[in-house]
Amino acid sequence: MARLGTEGAFEVLARARALEGQGRRIVHLEIGEPDFQTARHIKDAAAAALAQGMTHYGPSAGLLPAREAIARDVARRRGVAVDAEQVVITPGAKPILAFTILAVVDEGDEVLLPDPGFPIYESVVRYIGAQPVPVPLSEARDFRFDPDELRRRVTPRTRLVILNSPHNPTGGVLTPEDLAAVAGVALERDLWVLSDEIYSRLLYSGEHHSIAALPGMGERTVILDGFSKTYAMTGWRLGYGVAPATLVPALARLQTNVTSCTAGFVQMAGVAALEGPQDGVEAMLAEFRRRRGMVVRALNGIEGVRCRPPGGAFYAFPHVDVPGMTSKAVADALLDEDGVAVLAGTAFGAQGEGFLRLSFANSLDELGEGIARMEKGLARLRR
Repeated sequence: MARLGTEGAFEVLARARALEGQGRRIVHLEIGEPDFQTARHIKDAAAAALAQGMTHYGPSAGLLPAREAIARDVARRRGVAVDAEQVVITPGAKPILAFTILAVVDEGDEVLLPDPGFPIYESVVRYIGAQPVPVPLSEARDFRFDPDELRRRVTPRTRLVILNSPHNPTGGVLTPEDLAAVAGVALERDLWVLSDEIYSRLLYSGEHHSIAALPGMGERTVILDGFSKTYAMTGWRLGYGVAPATLVPALARLQTNVTSCTAGFVQMAGVAALEGPQDGVEAMLAEFRRRRGMVVRALNGIEGVRCRPPGGAFYAFPHVDVPGMTSKAVADALLDEDGVAVLAGTAFGAQGEGFLRLSFANSLDELGEGIARMEKGLARLRR
């Protein structure tokens, strides 16, 4: 248990809630959760499934209609022809992350992962006794890795490469050339790839590219995705993995051991999400684009702060210069003294030092107030 980490966003949220319990007014820019409601047709599908008695155990890998709907969506949006039997549906997307690492990584193996990156990657790798190998993401490269640096970090013990695009916490997006470089290394060194594509629909320009679509990569890539971000369904806990057929029995067996199955009525809500109207997704993305512009402009107007426009997701990752203070100390002071909850960049890895993560999945009014509080607080900390 000592090797098992946590997720900083939930820790800061708990601290912020405690301050609110004391009567403080806190602006929440810490949690990565869309501030939109799940669309009505999705809720109606779940209600109909409940009314039809869909309240019992189901297959560990998921209901066939739901697996078929996901397979069709993956083929349509990623250009990857997959069979429904390659889909494993889980309560949220995190189980796919954990199950994949458990299935393909042994104690003592090495796993390449982005730094900064989603902290649960490193947590699970360390938990099973494997070694995380951080691959730095460069601000100068719009928070993408250097392909040569990635290649240099591969050793005979490397077993898995974890990708995340669009990326949490930076909003960086891997290019087709980046993906081709990873594919070349994976094929040459016989590596598995876990491609976390949970933000694939939240892109501000261009199209999403999946490494699974590249020649030879379908046999060694697990796509991780889910419904939380795209369809504002965080509390529904609905995710999935698309894996090579040889790996699916292992993922399904882990599901049997850990959660048994995913709620059937929730899966039918997912079918409605994928196959119903998409106007809610488009409206949410348009609003996030508007907020992104406002947040980036406002942050770049603060002395000692610079912020690159994120290419995807709903996070800003500004560099904040406060001499003599770590990003953790800055984030703590902003919460305790200024009532604005943000995350230290080091909550996502050592390369996050000097940065803060802000979620702009909040209203323009709240974002404006939060950034104003940040500006005031940073000015005080520099004095």
